Amino acid sequence: MRQRKITVRKYTGHSKYRFVVNFREAGKRKRSFFETRAQANSFAAFKNAELKRNGVEGAEFPTSLRIMAQECASRLSEYKKAGSDSSLTIKDATDYLIAHLKASEKSCTAVKLLDELVRAKKADGASRRHLSDLHSRLNIFAEKFDGQMVATISTKEIDDWLRSLKVSAVTRNHYRRLIVLAFNFAVQRGYATDNPAEKTAKAKEPKTDIGILTVTGAARLLESATPDVLPYIAIGLFAGLRRAEIERLDWSEIDLESGLIKVTAQNSKTAQKRYVTIQPNLREWLLPLRKHRGRVTSDEFRKAFDRARITAGIVEWPDNALRHSFASFHLAHFKNAASTALELGHHDSRITFAHYRELVRPKEAERYWNISPAAREKVVPMHA
Repeated sequence: MRQRKITVRKYTGHSKYRFVVNFREAGKRKRSFFETRAQANSFAAFKNAELKRNGVEGAEFPTSLRIMAQECASRLSEYKKAGSDSSLTIKDATDYLIAHLKASEKSCTAVKLLDELVRAKKADGASRRHLSDLHSRLNIFAEKFDGQMVATISTKEIDDWLRSLKVSAVTRNHYRRLIVLAFNFAVQRGYATDNPAEKTAKAKEPKTDIGILTVTGAARLLESATPDVLPYIAIGLFAGLRRAEIERLDWSEIDLESGLIKVTAQNSKTAQKRYVTIQPNLREWLLPLRKHRGRVTSDEFRKAFDRARITAGIVEWPDNALRHSFASFHLAHFKNAASTALELGHHDSRITFAHYRELVRPKEAERYWNISPAAREKVVPMHA
């Protein structure tokens, strides 16, 4: 760009100031007035020297802004762009700040976010259990940050809240996963620019051994069960459905002729339909109790289950024992991690293999899959 020389001109519009210097700064025309020509010449010489040194664009850029820009650029040079070796620029910082300000203006409270998230997940076909879990756990989070815009909630605040929960490490990490999900939803809706929950610390979960029933314990539990709870126990032991899946199961979804149990997407924890094989011994347990329709479990089945457990002499009940027993004995007997994972509804057979291999000996697994109403006294001798 051609440099324009700045000159001094006479000024007649004021009794005191007799000279004027016209120049441009920050893209705008400006004027400075002086009493004497010497003062005006000195200022014009300064502006011309600046014009020569920095060019037209530099001369028109205010000194205060130039200093500020240089300082900010220097500070930003210490940080790299995400996924790049290039340093952050003033434009990057400006874009981020403007996006944050816009998100803050558009943001919503945690209570409103929870309400929208649950309605969206319901519309997407999420299971009732998942919706209930979202609402009950995230409602506690929403109450804690009631009135605060989600765009302003920081990683530190979420971290402090998670650590304040008087829960196990496993439960705390479950809360964290749901909050990460909620903030991802907030970013999608434009209520936040990033997800602060992703940067929070995970609690260290203690390694615990998976608890399963022995063959004798499983047989005694079945022997002790009354008809109102026997289907629940048999399906848990020999089909491996989750507790909530059995509680929602209807007799119309058990097809003894085709040998399959249908776990609907609505009843599944993963919101995906699957079919589970009815093993021969499970068919024998269910056949005398079958119905055309109606819930498999009664409203009082938990009390009946506790009575059966006590009668069977099982004092310490391992967590999720029916499903874990199925997985362990199935893997040991059929020796196919992918098949076991498919029955369980797992997406990755490596997880199944890592958790359940070597928990059961093959001979014990063979006995387990032979537990039937006709053979139970041979498996577990009952005393008079």
